[in-house]
Amino acid sequence: MHANQPATTETSVPQTPVFATTRWSVVLRAGDDQSPRHADALAQLCEIYWYPLYAFVRRQGAGPHDAQDLTQEFFARLLEHNFLDRADPNRGKFRWFLLGSFKHFLSHQRERDRAVKRGGGKAHISLDEMAAEKRYELEPSSNLTPEKLYERAWATTLLARVRQQLREHFREAGKLDRFEQLQSFLPGDYEKRPYSEVAANLSLSEGALRVELHRLRATYRALLRTEIAHTVSTPTEIDEELRHLIDVMQD
Repeated sequence: MHANQPATTETSVPQTPVFATTRWSVVLRAGDDQSPRHADALAQLCEIYWYPLYAFVRRQGAGPHDAQDLTQEFFARLLEHNFLDRADPNRGKFRWFLLGSFKHFLSHQRERDRAVKRGGGKAHISLDEMAAEKRYELEPSSNLTPEKLYERAWATTLLARVRQQLREHFREAGKLDRFEQLQSFLPGDYEKRPYSEVAANLSLSEGALRVELHRLRATYRALLRTEIAHTVSTPTEIDEELRHLIDVMQD
């Protein structure tokens, strides 16, 4: 390949999914313990939301161990009492339904003398306490309210999922090393590298690199829109939610 020819990443641009199969469907399946995908659906919910809820209760003043206990217990009750069947895609964003449920849970926990030991014989949701606390220590020590921090944690978790999906596209194409070179140009990466350096590493001209980065960012945007589509009720809300996500990250 000549240096002035743009290289292709050979990664297809994902399309926004049909709304019948968005994560709202997963949410509702998680509220149906007869669904064969019940466990998988709950695992997806835990993966996305456990850290935002952990960060929320930490910012309220709970210590690391108590925050893990409370988050663990909440998800255990979520599974056992099947209250996800109350989630309605037409009544606001799911993350606010979940936060409202978590606040209700916390108020009840504070009203009684909590004697449940960690694990407590309930269904166990695996949480990495050390990873959570290390991540929490990196959160801004500003006057972000617990609600604002919850939203910020949701946004950063979402963006991290998108980056990981893009990484997987490159890995499946046998181009993981290429992704390592290009990823510093993605949104949210603060270690920007000079175009000239990356172009030289990839044996590209700077013009060819810019073409490849245009493709990379297009794929990233498509993945982000797909991920956002899983969190809203209708396709018309996607752009609104994207703007909200940007605002959250700029706070």
